[in-house]
Amino acid sequence: MSHHEVFEAGDIVLQNDITLRDAGVAYKTYGTLNGEGTNAIVYPTRYGGTHVDNEFLIGEGMALDPSKYFIVVPNKFGNGMSSSPSNTPAPFNGPRFPRVTIYDNVIQQHRLVTEVLGVKRIALAVGWSMGALQAYQWACLFPDMVERLAPLAGAARCARHNFVFLEGVKAALTADVAFENGWYEKPPLTGLRAMGRVWAGWALCQTWYRKEMYKSLGYSSLDDFLIAYWEGMFLQREPNDLLAMIDTWQQADLSANDTFDGDFEKALGAITARTYVMPGQTDMYFPPEDGEYEAEHIPNAEFRPIPSLWGHYAGGGKDPTGADTRFIDDSLKELLAT
Repeated sequence: MSHHEVFEAGDIVLQNDITLRDAGVAYKTYGTLNGEGTNAIVYPTRYGGTHVDNEFLIGEGMALDPSKYFIVVPNKFGNGMSSSPSNTPAPFNGPRFPRVTIYDNVIQQHRLVTEVLGVKRIALAVGWSMGALQAYQWACLFPDMVERLAPLAGAARCARHNFVFLEGVKAALTADVAFENGWYEKPPLTGLRAMGRVWAGWALCQTWYRKEMYKSLGYSSLDDFLIAYWEGMFLQREPNDLLAMIDTWQQADLSANDTFDGDFEKALGAITARTYVMPGQTDMYFPPEDGEYEAEHIPNAEFRPIPSLWGHYAGGGKDPTGADTRFIDDSLKELLAT
């Protein structure tokens, strides 16, 4: 893992009234904060991802240019770098790791950028997938701080259909007898392989598979793709971390806090940032119609779906032609110029 730092957040009381002791938020910064503390971009991580996975959108000449902006990439709780089931000591290790919400993540990220890094204003809150959930939360909780917002292939809450999809992948993992209710002595490999196969049917759209677009990634057949990519990816991951992040995802709702008391439209209406809502046009996790509804309730928002056959992956720079990344980058440049 490339160099990173850790914000020692101390003992924090989570939304569920459990104290996460000695909490740590791993993060990496790119670029330099200006003297006024106003050129910061906050760019949280996706499900299963780390700051390294966000780097496809960071670079000289891109919208997220470290020569112009101070880009902060906080790793969310549960991803194995920040406090997670896999790195938390007993008694809160493994399946006893407490529920952490999107709200909990963003509150600690706000502490990081303000108390540690000295940021005064956020020029842009941006993120893909679960990163988008966090970016939305930033914009509605701290409207006086966040100037622009760009959720990429994400949403402001976990919809019911999204929740059901996640129940399926959880069931595939936990059905493995080796899982032992999370107290496994060796990795539940059968469950991890099954989880990857279930996930494969959701991340990319029907047309993508019909056109055999996995061949553009170097996979010789559908079976090759399912085994080498999907099973291979999940076999490298820590099961309890995966489940903790799913739980955070399933509870996601930017209005689920004392500020908005469950009023979703009120929370969307509190966002004053200039916003580009950018769902993937063929995304089955966070379909465009969800993003369109959210854009209608954000006062200064534009609905700008990513025209792509790459499903949910449209937001993550997976298209080897670079077309999706160029569309996102061009849109972010335009947004940052407003």
